[in-house]
Amino acid sequence: MNVLVFDIETVPDVALGRLLYNLGGLADADVVKAMLTLQRQRNGSEFLPHEQHRIVAISCVFRGRDSLRVWSLGEPDAPESELVERFFDGIERFSPCLVSWNGTAFDLPVLHYRALKYGVQARRYWETGDEDSSFRYNNYLGRFHWRHIDLMDVLSGYQARARASLTDMAGLLGLPGKLGFSGEKVAQAFQDGQIIEIRRYCETDVLNTYLIYLRFELMRGNLSRERHAEEVERVKAMLRASTEPHLGEFLRVWEEQS
Repeated sequence: MNVLVFDIETVPDVALGRLLYNLGGLADADVVKAMLTLQRQRNGSEFLPHEQHRIVAISCVFRGRDSLRVWSLGEPDAPESELVERFFDGIERFSPCLVSWNGTAFDLPVLHYRALKYGVQARRYWETGDEDSSFRYNNYLGRFHWRHIDLMDVLSGYQARARASLTDMAGLLGLPGKLGFSGEKVAQAFQDGQIIEIRRYCETDVLNTYLIYLRFELMRGNLSRERHAEEVERVKAMLRASTEPHLGEFLRVWEEQS
């Protein structure tokens, strides 16, 4: 089966914030501050509700029968609607096994809301067996099914108290981690016009997630030790062949920590 590892990066949905809180006269940066302040006053945290997140990057690792690729969907200036449509179109075309880190609790719900906003059709993603019986007991929506593997959820035994961060898991396995960037920096980086840096950060996240997935498949017995080593070397070969500086840095740090 094809494997698609994915991750999204988001910023506050300024247009929605203006509408919900009657902030029509404020600049974008001030709307963001107001949204975060109101959320902190309500819940003690600035983490906004899922429907108030706007997607600015979707990055993927795709492992096909004879291919391995890491990239971000669309051009840097592509509208959000195009990113969301491209994501679900990939599922429609390839029916991959989706792999994420915290995708069940965050990435997929945000994608659902944004797809709803833009009228994106995603028939294959929402299939539960009515048209394809193979999806009846193994679909993208079932938490305990295997068409979407949320590694954070699965490895914690579905226990909130046992969940680990991607940063900590990367450190545990000797992987490069986030290379100095973090999700907390995305909103400001976006305001500063640093969309390329955001996309590169998102791509390193999916690389870390894919390498954790390979180790998980080794643990499950779906990969032999020899096959696991081959798949890891395939990732390194892809990174060596790339001219992208962040991928070269990822490889350098990874080899230093190995």
